[in-house]
Amino acid sequence: ILDDPDLKDIDPTVLKHCHAAAATCILEAGKQKADLSAISTCLEDCKLDKERIEQFCTEYQKNKDALEILLGSIGRSPLHITDVSWRLEYQIKSNQLHKTYQPSYLVTLNVENSDSGSHPDVSFSCTMEQLQDLVGKLKDAAKSLERATQM
Repeated sequence: ILDDPDLKDIDPTVLKHCHAAAATCILEAGKQKADLSAISTCLEDCKLDKERIEQFCTEYQKNKDALEILLGSIGRSPLHITDVSWRLEYQIKSNQLHKTYQPSYLVTLNVENSDSGSHPDVSFSCTMEQLQDLVGKLKDAAKSLERATQM
């Protein structure tokens, strides 16, 4: 999209935002199995002109079946964390051979999806502060869940 000569005068950030908005609109319409009148109404609320709405709806209708198949293949339930493992990594030098002495944690989440069984593990690296922030947020979530179940 960024290489299209018709769009060269538009700010790349604006183009990315427009692309993300259009993709979100298409995915939500497919997820909700929205009919063309609902899509048209939504786009009218966004102040799109009739010609663009008709063009969008025509393209959406042509690709609706393929979109529903794609969305169906993704799965409906979120991943479930079954185990967590971690290790401390201590980086002594960077790629440029500068001494860095930066400790970080490599965290691996073992996950599964109830729709389709196991998935590849989710791994990430974080600093001690980021890990403490994650642990704090998880504790807050656990407390919120505990309060919700006591009501």
